[in-house]
Amino acid sequence: MSASAAQSSAGSNRHVRSTTLRAALVAIPLAVAILGTTAAAPAGAGPRPGKSLTCRGEGVDPDARVRYRSETLIHAPLSTVWKLQTDVERWPSWQAAVKTSERLDHGPFRRGSAFLWTTPVPPNPSTPATSLDITSTVQQIKHHSCIRWTGPAIGEGLHIDGVHVWNFTRVEGGVLVRTEETHTGPQVDANVPAATKILSDGLEAWLRELKTAAEAGGAR
Repeated sequence: MSASAAQSSAGSNRHVRSTTLRAALVAIPLAVAILGTTAAAPAGAGPRPGKSLTCRGEGVDPDARVRYRSETLIHAPLSTVWKLQTDVERWPSWQAAVKTSERLDHGPFRRGSAFLWTTPVPPNPSTPATSLDITSTVQQIKHHSCIRWTGPAIGEGLHIDGVHVWNFTRVEGGVLVRTEETHTGPQVDANVPAATKILSDGLEAWLRELKTAAEAGGAR
């Protein structure tokens, strides 16, 4: 190969690498924006990609397109955090988005426990504003460690099948609370970015309010 040809080839390769790098730099933030994970999270909380959370070996729906995972550090005893989370009939006292919550069984919160709760959903491109009636059933639970519940959420023009996992871990200074949830259904699958944004907003608010309530001393 002549010197001029070699220089031309090297210049061409540099141009290809430069073009590829620019495309990658554009694609990364675009992909993040589409997934709906660019919203700022409160201090001590935020999305955590990686291996899915589990409880007794069971996790969220692996095929769901709408999913979100986050965590927060709560400076309170594990017993306080656990009590707030499992005393589901008291949720409306510390969660602004939960309007009603009713246990459908009696006794300790355990595998098979079920509860009916309601929460509003803002309008989005696929459905109007509505109120969801959610029937959740505990499928797996380990005291002071994890909970996994599943169940349908039904509102006007909206049907969601949800799977929700919570992990609680004692750490220095308090409790690390991690949560992951998936949604499936024709309406949420029709607009995955919008549905993911609604889910992420809801889970971040839940973590924030759980942290506030626990650090204030728990349920009253």
